[in-house]
Amino acid sequence: MTEPRWLDEREARIWQAYRDVRRELQSALDRQLVRDAGLSGADYALLVPLSEAPEGALRARDLGLSVGWDRSRLSHQVGRMEKRGLVTREECVEDARGSMVRLTAAGRAAIEAAAPEHVETVRRYFFDPLTDEELDQLGDVFHRLLARLAQGDA
Repeated sequence: MTEPRWLDEREARIWQAYRDVRRELQSALDRQLVRDAGLSGADYALLVPLSEAPEGALRARDLGLSVGWDRSRLSHQVGRMEKRGLVTREECVEDARGSMVRLTAAGRAAIEAAAPEHVETVRRYFFDPLTDEELDQLGDVFHRLLARLAQGDA
């Protein structure tokens, strides 16, 4: 068994700052969505890919993959959104075992109303504090991290 590679002080500080930024940014975005649109972050996460999909519909499996959720979490959230009239579930004509999630007119109106202030909040807290050079560096860092994560445990 190999010795753990503990974080040094600098790494621990950066890791904690990342965790704090992630938590506080998500909290700010969630507060804005609830305040201005009556939507949860989970609602918005599903409304975005549905609003961008052809005819406003996606296979449930593909919708779950697009947001990184398991089937159970997706099913519960879609159920909550169905009750509020934001989406409907339909049978999948290509695969009887699958289902489709379709954006309703109310769901489309909700995301169209929420998006402008949501984007402004993203700009205010994520992009505006950074210079163009810092944004380029951050983009490079994110792409490197995503590439490493895509490799998995290999």
